[in-house]
Order: sequence, then structure tokens, then C-alpha cells
Amino acid sequence: MKKFIHIDMDCFYAAVEMRDNPMLADKPIAIGGHSRRGVISTANYIARQYGVRSAMSNYQAKKLCPELIMVPGRMQVYKEVSKEIRRIFYQYTELVEPLSLDEAYLDVTGTELHSGSATLMAQAIREQIYQTTGLTASAGIAPIKFIAKIASDLNKPNGQYVVKPEQVAHFLAQLDLGKIPGVGKVTLNKLHVMGLYRGQDVLDRDEGWLVSRFGQFGSVLYRKCAGLSEGQVQVDRLRKSLSVEHTYERDLLSLEVCQDHLTKLLAELKMRLERQDLVSRISKLTVKVKFSDFVSTTADQVGAELNIEVFKSLLAKAYARGGNKSVRLLGLGVGISEVGASPQLRLDC
Repeated sequence: MKKFIHIDMDCFYAAVEMRDNPMLADKPIAIGGHSRRGVISTANYIARQYGVRSAMSNYQAKKLCPELIMVPGRMQVYKEVSKEIRRIFYQYTELVEPLSLDEAYLDVTGTELHSGSATLMAQAIREQIYQTTGLTASAGIAPIKFIAKIASDLNKPNGQYVVKPEQVAHFLAQLDLGKIPGVGKVTLNKLHVMGLYRGQDVLDRDEGWLVSRFGQFGSVLYRKCAGLSEGQVQVDRLRKSLSVEHTYERDLLSLEVCQDHLTKLLAELKMRLERQDLVSRISKLTVKVKFSDFVSTTADQVGAELNIEVFKSLLAKAYARGGNKSVRLLGLGVGISEVGASPQLRLDC
């Protein structure tokens, strides 16, 4: 039986700023630029009580919380703190899979520290993080990888949640499907239309029934809800691309309308790249368009900078392939080079 721990720092960027400037500790703060059209990277828990969330525009956040203090991000500082935290992880296991600067999976199955108790290890790791950095972390502990990630969010902030092997079946049966990694808003709406809301609803259906409606994803979903997807920590995980996309409730009817949505998508993409320390490894820029008839197309070019004008140009190329069809989904992405690699010469789009 595997033993997974998922560690997730509590409002990481904001927590670093409150640590370094105690005057901010009891005030609502958010990390981001001061531009009205800027987008928030994260917010502390005081600001979240007002409804302020990551990826929200500064303008909207200020409307919800007029006293919100906008703090410029200090990415280099966050990276250094993240390195300190990861050094702690490696004291417990070599099987560490960082997901971003502020979260990681640990496989402690073979670790003998704390009598082999993953629960005690998670507690010790959190205490050591606090002693070393002055920051709090939350943890999820489970015999299945994705359950550990879900569990780390259940006792936030500064807490942990354990799902024991004998509790897995009940936990999954009662689990809201929207909490399962890979189940996005659009997919969740489709599941709801079919009367599927929790894990038990999925188990009440035949796996073949799910596959006939969702393809391979149906099988993946069934196996997760049945507790058959144990998962493994990917130590040598090398991301080759990263993208963000959005499916719109109402189709976008023109190129100009599509271009108006690029700013928000680009801000979200940049935020994710910064969180995973990948900005310096961008090698290609890509735009994805899915038309109203579900036909998709992409346009890309080699490039190392997140330039809105380049993305607009790529969008125009991709949009033209659809004739006058409306657009239901837009996506922006980047190719990720290996460390030290250089972008190739420009390719035809």
C-alpha cells in the first residue's frame, strides 16, 4: 500500500510578503501589479473573505474589497523560499514531484522515519517548514495520489487531513466530482446533466456506459472513483508545454471579440508559468481555437517572450481557418525547452 503526502503552502506569495512586512499581517492583501486591468496572482485569507481570488482582475478585486492592498510580486524571493522548502522534502524521501513553487507530492512509502507513519511525517514536515521559513503549510495524506491532493485542501490553513486505506471507498463515494483533478467546469456540467454529482453516482454506472459517452476520460473517471488509480510520483517529470484555455458559455462572434479575451488568458498563462518557474524556458507560442462545430485548430511560432501582439497575430491566422464560424473555446500555450536549450529557428505556422 502506497503512502502519499501532498504539501500545499498557505497563500504562499502573500504569506511571504506578510512575513517580511508584519504591518501587512492583519490587512487584506493581494499579489499583483497596480494596473486596473492587471490580474491577481494570489490573496491572503483576509482578502479571500471578501471574495477576492487568484486570476481576478485588480478592478474587480477592489470593488469587492476597497481596502485591498496590492503588493508587487517578488518572484526571485519566492523561488529562494521554495528551494528551502524542497530541501526539507528531500530529508524524508527522494520521491518528490514539485507541481509549482508552493506545492509538491511526496511518496514516503519506503521511509522509516517516525516509525513509517506518513501522518507523523507530514506533521513534522509542516513544523520544519514553519521553523525554517516562518510560513505555514497544509498537507493531505492518503494511499492514492490524487486523494492526497484533495485532502490537503480540507483543513486549510495550517492543517492536515488523513484518508486511511479503510476510508478510501467512503471518501470517494461521497466526493464531489468537481474536486477530482481533470474534471473542469464544462465536463462537470456534462456530468451533472447525466445525473452524476458524486463518486457513488459514477460507480452506479457501468464503466462501458461512461466510455461510450466520454471516451477514455470515462474510463479514467470510473477508475478514480473506484479507487483503482493509485498513481505514482514522477521524480523526473519534465514539462514540455503549458497552456490555459476557456470554454465560453456563449460563442464569440468575431475576431475582435476573441482578441478582447486574450488579455485575461495571457495573464493566467503568465501566472502559471511564474508559479512553476518556467518563464525563462519558453520556446514556442501557441493559440488554440475551437469553433462552434467543435473543430479545433492551432497556430504557433517559435518565441521566448509572452507578447500579446504575437498572440493576436496567431489568433488571426487560426480564426481565418474557420471562415465565419463562431468560437466556443480559446486557448494560449507555450512550448517549454529543456534547461539551457535555445529556441529553434522560426517555423512556418
